[in-house]
Amino acid sequence: MPKPSLPFELHTEFAHRLPHLVAEARGEEQPAARIVVLNEQLASALGLDPDWLRSDEGVEFLLGRGPTAPHAMAYAGFQFGQYNPSMGDGRALLLGEVTGPTAPHNPAGLWDLHAKGTGPTPYSRFGSDGRGTLRSMLREYLFSESMHALGVPTTRSLAVLATGRPIQRQVVEEAGVLVRVAASHIRVGSFHFAAQSLRPGMLEQLADYTIERHYPAADYQELFIRAMDAQAATVAGWMQLGFIHGVMNTDNTTLSGETIDYGPCAFLENYDPDTWFSSIDTQGRYRFGRQPDMVGWNLARLAESLLPLLDDSPDSALAWAQEAINSFAERFEKARRVEALQRLQMPEELIQDYSTALTEASPDLTQAHRALVSAAAGTPAAAYEAFAGTQFVDAYCASGPDVARLERSVPRVIPRPRLVEAALGDLDEFSRLLQATTHPFDPAPDYKQPGGTEGYLTYCGT
Repeated sequence: MPKPSLPFELHTEFAHRLPHLVAEARGEEQPAARIVVLNEQLASALGLDPDWLRSDEGVEFLLGRGPTAPHAMAYAGFQFGQYNPSMGDGRALLLGEVTGPTAPHNPAGLWDLHAKGTGPTPYSRFGSDGRGTLRSMLREYLFSESMHALGVPTTRSLAVLATGRPIQRQVVEEAGVLVRVAASHIRVGSFHFAAQSLRPGMLEQLADYTIERHYPAADYQELFIRAMDAQAATVAGWMQLGFIHGVMNTDNTTLSGETIDYGPCAFLENYDPDTWFSSIDTQGRYRFGRQPDMVGWNLARLAESLLPLLDDSPDSALAWAQEAINSFAERFEKARRVEALQRLQMPEELIQDYSTALTEASPDLTQAHRALVSAAAGTPAAAYEAFAGTQFVDAYCASGPDVARLERSVPRVIPRPRLVEAALGDLDEFSRLLQATTHPFDPAPDYKQPGGTEGYLTYCGT
């Protein structure tokens, strides 16, 4: 009997080029696997036939059980500030890469297909079953597609599959598998792993591959600068929209700048830099207002791993890295100004007044931004209330923002915490919320709004 083949070209470039950063693995057999959500538009853009993906052969492929051997990826990482030298995909598999549309962070158009929750791998930690809850996989699908619709660099979601397998987490739940799409899964933690390796040339090989994949023609110093600017722009987008990642460890910080790993994430409602919702972030290390500092800290750890490549002289390499790291605060502020200009058409001279008004009034962030749109259209009452005064609002309106442009950049709806939790237990409600949040500038007019966040916690589902 002939060996089954795939009806599209699947590459294994990362595994082929960097064999010491992967381990061949295979997804476990599932008792009753079925597709729950399929992103047909994304599938078609990648040259994947949605009907085939729904077939028995397609489902097996998505579960990491296709004819081409998948690989678990190795990396290290600083987790809540503590270094773990040996991590890797303990419950996930790189299925391979496909060629699709190009993007600023993916000039070659080579896209990873990566499945989470497929079972144990050679990198699974002691006691790990390699699985995740169906609810957590639906959460990542919802958030990643919402972030994409909002224009924030992010991994995408191709499919969520239910497995028919019960697993014990906070309660007994059905396990699920998420298949996501990324410009790559090269993380800051990948560079930690390569830097500590005793294999000659591994760090250089990883850096060369990263440059080729994301920043063609860059040298090693420019690689660091480009990655730093990409992360600054992404986190500036988070801050403008009120997104809290929840687990900003270095293994969750990509070289492409894409947002990755939507575990205990959430959008805040009332503006408060001291907000966090993650059940595992017991000290609030990754609270909303600390996110710029934390990504800067992660990038400093990347510079440490890159030191051997930055200059032939260790002293010169360290001096260059320190100067580059010292520039991050300024680079982030520039990214923040660009984000405010693009999202709200906020003039630079008003940004401090805007920040002060948010801090003093603590309004619902999304509604406050929508109130500014109404104010620009000639109805300022809601903005006066949201920002607890008229001075900033009047100055903003006097700057002449274009209302038509604001309508295309200021979201009416976000995945609010309580609404997300309700949707994860009801697939009909999930579909309605997904429809609204992936059309954030023109949602259904009767869609429910604030859900309240008092006492709210999010969980990884791992």
